[in-house]
Amino acid sequence: MPAPRFLLPIMAALALIVPSAACTAAAAPASPSVTPAALPGYSVSRVATGLKIPWDVTWIGSMMLFDERPGRVWTLRPGGTPVRVNLPLPPIFASSEGGLLGIVADPNAVSNGYFYTCMSVAKADGSASDVQVWKWRLVDDATAVKVSTLVTGIPIGYGRHNGCRLVFRSAQMLYIGTGDAAVGTNAQSLKSLGGKVLRIRSDGSIPTSNPFYRKGGKARLVWNYGHRNIQGLALRPGTNQLWTAEHGPDRDDEVNIVIKGRNYGWAPTPGYNESRSMTDTKRFPKAVKAKWRSGSPTVATSGATFLRGSHWGSWNGALAVAELKGQGILVFSVSAKNKLSLRGEIATSYGRIRSVHQGPDGALYFTTSNGTGDGIYRLVLN
Repeated sequence: MPAPRFLLPIMAALALIVPSAACTAAAAPASPSVTPAALPGYSVSRVATGLKIPWDVTWIGSMMLFDERPGRVWTLRPGGTPVRVNLPLPPIFASSEGGLLGIVADPNAVSNGYFYTCMSVAKADGSASDVQVWKWRLVDDATAVKVSTLVTGIPIGYGRHNGCRLVFRSAQMLYIGTGDAAVGTNAQSLKSLGGKVLRIRSDGSIPTSNPFYRKGGKARLVWNYGHRNIQGLALRPGTNQLWTAEHGPDRDDEVNIVIKGRNYGWAPTPGYNESRSMTDTKRFPKAVKAKWRSGSPTVATSGATFLRGSHWGSWNGALAVAELKGQGILVFSVSAKNKLSLRGEIATSYGRIRSVHQGPDGALYFTTSNGTGDGIYRLVLN
């Protein structure tokens, strides 16, 4: 595969603006808790194109590290061009919703070179095996070596509802958002790693303070449960809060706060009955209710990140959530009591959006997921 085209130095000022990319935020779609307010204009520039489903982005210092779902990892330095990273990946099950998925740099990656990937792994015959989390060390811009396998046995099914997003909450604690693999019993079962938020240390060891550690087995890794398909994990600046963005069935995509040991109420049994409520408080009266629901139709919420810095103006502290089906980025204000108010929708001209991250330069980066001709883009306010 030819190298993706680099179109703009990451840290440079915007000089090449995509045609018609100087925008005014679109009016918010019909949804709960909409605040009808004028949003500032913004500009979008291309960082890289010629990609196929760039699933996630992270940074080691000012260097971008990103992956593509078929099983490729790239580095990109400011002012440079993308460099394909040679690393011993397992056979990737890049079918349905599977593939090379979440990627995150270690909080101390500038000094230790570590990064982590979550991926759907194939058996020797090409069929689905499981979803695994591996730890790597970047040797140079074009080479990485495997350090260890941290987690195996996350269910994959036939490639549907694979999750899988990674985020650090502290220097050592790695959180993993998983999908239920479209198996009705997985989300509620502590014997399954599917439909969960998992917590491990960066060396793969399991904290004894995890809420179900004493139950043994896979339950030791579980931080909370009852999720359908976690697509976004975001740490709220200035707090210890983790938030998720999750896919609903034909209604009620959700944004949730991650709470230790709690049940989020997804239980599509018997069978895989998707007419069940995303948060079934009739069956689970203490289930955690979502902070936001899409209602019907869904927008396929994906990656999520918090905007931080005075350069965002009234958006400082806002939550940005990518939409696959909705084909944009939702911007929410967040109150002191964690109430979400939908301010509007931006970046609506790029098709399906998979991931959103604030970069080290303070800009909002997003990746597209259209299947061909995908790219990475940089968004700043005018």
